[in-house]
Amino acid sequence: MAPGPQGSCYTDPGLHGFKASGERVANLTITIDDEILRRARLRALEQNTSVNSLLRDYLDAFAAAGATWDQATDAILRLSSQARSGRGTRRWTRDELHERR
Repeated sequence: MAPGPQGSCYTDPGLHGFKASGERVANLTITIDDEILRRARLRALEQNTSVNSLLRDYLDAFAAAGATWDQATDAILRLSSQARSGRGTRRWTRDELHERR
């Protein structure tokens, strides 16, 4: 299949499967040095898991990071709009803010 408008990093929609729970899943193929894969498998075995599970968990956390950042930003802005504190009258110059003591 030729790469679509997004480029070749996107999976072919025909490569999806389903878990026993009915959840849709996709297969992912990566290219990795044999020695790195060997070491990753050994570390995964030490942790009673698989390289596949480690990659899935990493990608899940990576994909969620943006949403987490956005949620944190929204929470800070919401809290700051509810704050009863004021700015005060003191103003600093850039040099004062960066002055080393």
